[in-house]
Amino acid sequence: MILIADGGSTKCDWILLDLKGEQVLKTRTKGLNPAVFKAEVLEQRLAENDDLKQVREKVEKVHFYGAGCGTPKPTAALKVLLETYFTGASEVQVQEDMVAAAYAVTDKPGIVCILGTGSNSCYFNGKTVRTAVDSLGYILMDEASGNYFGKRLIRDYYYKKMPKSLADIFEKEYDLSSDSIKENIYKKDNPNTYLAHFAEFIFKNERNGYFYQLIAEGMQNFIEHRVLCFKEAQNVPIHFVGSIAYFSQDIVKDALQPYRLTTGNFVQRPIDGILDYYRKHVINQ
Repeated sequence: MILIADGGSTKCDWILLDLKGEQVLKTRTKGLNPAVFKAEVLEQRLAENDDLKQVREKVEKVHFYGAGCGTPKPTAALKVLLETYFTGASEVQVQEDMVAAAYAVTDKPGIVCILGTGSNSCYFNGKTVRTAVDSLGYILMDEASGNYFGKRLIRDYYYKKMPKSLADIFEKEYDLSSDSIKENIYKKDNPNTYLAHFAEFIFKNERNGYFYQLIAEGMQNFIEHRVLCFKEAQNVPIHFVGSIAYFSQDIVKDALQPYRLTTGNFVQRPIDGILDYYRKHVINQ
């Protein structure tokens, strides 16, 4: 059996397939980003899931695609952890989440973008992915991501740029005290996930001009830095993976038009699209 995982900083989706490509198990753990979380946190999050615990000795192959797995050190650390946990697995592969995103949206050449807790992009030639810029995470990059919009919302609230009617709702739904915000960002673990949870506010409320402009500005920033960096961008579709893009498709399409870029597919959760890829290209080969 093959255990496939698509992991971010917030959550990680797992699907177990038998040799015929039939789904045996589908479950979810907390995020397993090895570039953000310490080894003991990753171990605990794996151990907390009873579904995985029951099949850990039966799994023959583990294919993990995740945020934070684009550089050697965290990738190697996570691989060791998975090899140790899934004792019956003869094969453990750990690759960056861009690979899973590409498999999920297309089998043809295109630019593939992730807009989730963090953000990233790559060029996919139909078989392999190529990035143009190393991702430096939520402090320096992650344009148009959940944590990017979370930061924008907090700043707009404090600078009083958020419409008063929205600010009143915002402060009722979230703890916006300066002490709480600073403690979560500067003293606690996982500040990127903490910031990203504020972005839910955008999609829980009715769309208005403020939210439209907020997302549009983030998308313009993302396009100029993470899409136009590929020379192929003008000639192939631009695909998007992740909840931020999925629930903002109209704004994403509007943002692409001035650059004469072609809109591709939108997928909320890569794990669902990956199943088709595995059934076509892995299971039956």
